[in-house]
Amino acid sequence: MATLPAFFRGTAETGFPAWSDSEPERDPFRLRTLPQEDVFFYCKKIDNGRLVREADPQARGACWSAIGAACVLLAVLTSVLVPNVASTLAGYKLQALRVEERQLRDEERTLEVQEAELLSPQRLETLAQGQNLVAPLSGQVVRLNAKGDNAVAMVK
Repeated sequence: MATLPAFFRGTAETGFPAWSDSEPERDPFRLRTLPQEDVFFYCKKIDNGRLVREADPQARGACWSAIGAACVLLAVLTSVLVPNVASTLAGYKLQALRVEERQLRDEERTLEVQEAELLSPQRLETLAQGQNLVAPLSGQVVRLNAKGDNAVAMVK
């Protein structure tokens, strides 16, 4: 192996001319050629505007089967999702009704307090004095017949 590079170098010891002697002197500033630089591609303009695609007889069946599969998938997804959506909406409505119930109970308590204030004996006494109302005397009270003889007036 030690003699092989000497052969390619072409020294005086081997007696062979150097390989570089047969090549002309290269310009050190010249770039080497790019790979495939000598290949030329011609781009021809192709107009396919006049071509008409031939109808595929199986394409129509494939299209309808895809539409049918999409409809079946939509029906399955709808049947799966509708109960969840319905329960979510029912939960929202239930929560709204609970809020409304709380508001109505608060309003009921407020009205009961106002009613108790309006029916208090002190307030009724002040209203009676303002209207010049007095308690009836014992002779002014007329009692109705309380024996219950079941007499009913008839219209003729």
